[in-house]
Amino acid sequence: MDALTCLMTRRSVRKYKDTPVSDDLIEQIIDAGLYAASGMGMQTPTVIAITNKSLRNEIAKINAEILGVSSDPFYGAPVILMVVSSIKEQQKTNVEDGSLCLGNMMLAAHALGLATCWINRCREGMEYPCYQELFKSLSLDPKSFVGVGHLALGYADGSISNAAVRKNDRKFIVH
Repeated sequence: MDALTCLMTRRSVRKYKDTPVSDDLIEQIIDAGLYAASGMGMQTPTVIAITNKSLRNEIAKINAEILGVSSDPFYGAPVILMVVSSIKEQQKTNVEDGSLCLGNMMLAAHALGLATCWINRCREGMEYPCYQELFKSLSLDPKSFVGVGHLALGYADGSISNAAVRKNDRKFIVH
């Protein structure tokens, strides 16, 4: 798939099969994210892939609580990619860097035949013991990171919709 087709055909998916995603594909997607541009080349984002079903479900429960719903905010996706950015550096673009990382991973997943949906509430989730324990288990200090976002990742269950018609008056070229 060429880059422009990938950019214009990727869609957020809100229903996933429970089919596992191979570690090889997860690593390719994370690598694409970690190659995203970052302010002053500081490379502030860190990506944590969660494939453990009980941990995945606990994070989903926390996100549902934050959102105020009882349904799965990750739409049944078997993988959650959590993107956080370092706040150790005097870096003012850590959230923007993490956002670029998420964008790259969404496009890489689409190019590899997988589906994604950006899920917020990572920042709020960082206050919960589950997140803090996860970071400590990885020898990371949770206070050294800001949560940027989660990415639901898996195989789409059903067809992927076409893009909505683009709104007018959003493109200007000044010569």
